[in-house]
Amino acid sequence: MNVKKISTRKISEIAAEHIEEMISKGSFKPGEKLPSVRELCELFGVGRSAVRDALTSLQAKGIVQVKQGEGTYISRFDPSKLFNSPHMHPGIKDIQELFQARKMVETGLAEMAAENRSEEDLAKMNRLISDAAIHGWEEDYQFHMAIAHAAGNDILIQFVQFISETLKKSMIDFHHYLQTREDIAKKIEEQHLEIYLSIKNKQPKLAHKTMIEHLDLVKKHLQMSILQEK
Repeated sequence: MNVKKISTRKISEIAAEHIEEMISKGSFKPGEKLPSVRELCELFGVGRSAVRDALTSLQAKGIVQVKQGEGTYISRFDPSKLFNSPHMHPGIKDIQELFQARKMVETGLAEMAAENRSEEDLAKMNRLISDAAIHGWEEDYQFHMAIAHAAGNDILIQFVQFISETLKKSMIDFHHYLQTREDIAKKIEEQHLEIYLSIKNKQPKLAHKTMIEHLDLVKKHLQMSILQEK
């Protein structure tokens, strides 16, 4: 009997992952109604209990909303829910708005970092951009967080962490995409160096300018990489 329960749980998890993946790729869009339980059973070739369990799991994560007597709907993008659901992809419009927020916040942080940075801050940034592993999401994230810490505003540090976590899954996939685009990866490395040098040389206006150029480039190619996956 225990074997049966484990198998059922795994089927529901797989069904939930399939639904999440279809949402992330745009097959099901925010605000739209999901197919009925019966239709999902036929689509995935699983039982009703597995589909119901999958929908319950997705509802708990804020990905879908069950309306009594109406059906199940895809939740509209909500960063506070995605914060606890790193496997979810925000859509193209959401990414545009998140990068607008990044430009407003991170350009200001770059300026502040150019004015307030310590030698320890510079050493950490330099270590990150000198590391061959900068192509990875973690190193990229740590570089931007080092700038935020150098600026010295704890509230804005938390805000950058929040946006980064919301974009985490998309950015991890983006760094995989960069492995096939050496030209773009190299340009991003060069921009990181330019940002670092402007902060090191205490040039806040230049730090602001180079950060805008960097975020615009990343947003452009992130959107392109997402469209290629569809």
